[in-house]
Amino acid sequence: QAQVVESGGGVVQAGGSLKLSCTIGGSSLEHSEVGWYRQAPGKEREGIACITWSSGSVYYVDSVKGRFTISRDNTKNTLYLQMTSLKPEDTAMYYCTPYVADTCSVGLDPRIFRFYTFRGQGTQVTVSS
Repeated sequence: QAQVVESGGGVVQAGGSLKLSCTIGGSSLEHSEVGWYRQAPGKEREGIACITWSSGSVYYVDSVKGRFTISRDNTKNTLYLQMTSLKPEDTAMYYCTPYVADTCSVGLDPRIFRFYTFRGQGTQVTVSS
């Protein structure tokens, strides 16, 4: 089973930047996709970005496209999310998880990821206006 540790969250003013990290241990990611998800208070969890680990192919939902960049370091089994131009509506707990799918975007569909196990504790991002 994969062990997941998210980090890098914090409090930032609107327009600012943060870089989140997600280290995944105990699992080979060679044939996996890995996604970033977030859950704001009182709202459902949403998938926001994903990457195919082997190829580096990425996908973003519209709400973060152009502002967030997902990347990975194969040598460290670590996933990153560089967030820029942050908005108050980006305030949420952020999670990551590996999964297997034909394309990584499939794993961002709530009808699919509702069956995933999120093993990390998440990292809190708070954007003040």
